[in-house]
This record gives sequence, structure tokens and C-alpha cells, in this order.
Amino acid sequence: MKPKRQRAPTGPLELANRKTDEQFIADYFPSKSDETPWVAAWIHPRTGVEYTISLAQSGRLSEDDLMACFQLVELTSRKDYEKSAAKWHPDKKLKEMRSPELRYILVKEKGTETIRGFTSFMPTYEEGQPVIYCYEIHLQPDLQRTGLGTLLMGFHSNVASNLPPITKVMLTCFLSNQRGLDFYRKLGFEKDDISPSPRKLRHGKVFTPDYVIMSKPVRSSPAGEMSSVE
Repeated sequence: MKPKRQRAPTGPLELANRKTDEQFIADYFPSKSDETPWVAAWIHPRTGVEYTISLAQSGRLSEDDLMACFQLVELTSRKDYEKSAAKWHPDKKLKEMRSPELRYILVKEKGTETIRGFTSFMPTYEEGQPVIYCYEIHLQPDLQRTGLGTLLMGFHSNVASNLPPITKVMLTCFLSNQRGLDFYRKLGFEKDDISPSPRKLRHGKVFTPDYVIMSKPVRSSPAGEMSSVE
């Protein structure tokens, strides 16, 4: 009789992606963390308006909330997509935003429950490297330059710090998005080794990427060296 094949042990990233949102917060946003601790509320420093902050897997998002997030992407990034080789494809973007292992951190105006900002991320592997990948971060114009973006990006670093074997946060930014590039660099992100570089194609043509992959190390790797960034 052929022996029954045993299932490979479940890895830490798979376990993390299986957790409920409540378990995820408890395990990866410890209150005593040196990184940005989880908070469920935020107050606009100039207007005093209160906002709630919540975590939700993509499958738990209502269609209204998903579309509100999509509209924020369109508002803040459509022009950059249209300038890129990828172009703007709403159906493709919505399909990506529904990826089952994505988690959303939603910023809603208290009382109205209107989404005013969000970030989405996923513990995953990028070319074999375990990372927290920030897929999106978008804020309404009146919430920009308030410290909220820094808070949301700090949440990614917190998760990465508390989820071995992850050693860094990674993201992609259009080169046309100079404001975004400046923001990420200010937070300590640099061009990652896996980011594409210009290369020669056939007939003497040169491929020039219109985006950069950036990363920020959050801890030493198991070998004692910092995760690889240029």
C-alpha cells in the first residue's frame, strides 16, 4: 500500500494569512512594540475631526467600502498609471484589490463612516524573500501631510518586526510619482536589489522601467546581516 502523503508544515506567513483580523492585531501589533502600535482612532491635527482606523481582510470588505478604496486609487494614482506601460485598467485593478490574502487598514470619518484613506498589504514572498508588501496607500488630499500616511506605513513595519522570518517592508512606486518617492525615502525606503534596471533590447532599443521597487529593513536577517537594499 502506498504510504499516505503528509502535508508540508504550514509556514509562518501562511499561518498569519489564515488569522482573523482580531487575531492578526493581537499577534502582530503588540502594544509594547518599539514600532508603531495599533490604534483604532486618529484626530486630524489641524481640523480636530476624528477618524476611526480598522483592519479588514479583503473578503470582509463590503462592496461599498471596496469601491470607495478603488475611487481613492483612481483619484490619486490614475494619471501615473496612464503614463506608465501598464496603463489604467479598472477591471484589472479591482481584481487585484479583491485578492483574498490582502488586508486593508481603513480610515473612516467618525460618524459618517466615509472612507477617507486606506492602505493594503500582505505577508508574502517576493522572489523567495519573505516580506510585508504594501500594495496601496491613498489618502484624500485634506489628509495628506498630516502624519497619517506615516502612521499607516508604520503599521506595516510593526507587522514585519513581529512576524519572523520577514525582515523588510516592500512596495512599488511609479517614477512619475515624485511626491510618493520623496515620502518613502523620508521613511527609510531605498531601491531594492530586485528593482528592474534599464537594459538593452533587440535592434538597439533600451528598456527603461517606469517604476521602482523599494524596501525598508526592519530587523537583521537570520544570518545577522541586514536585508538587501541598494
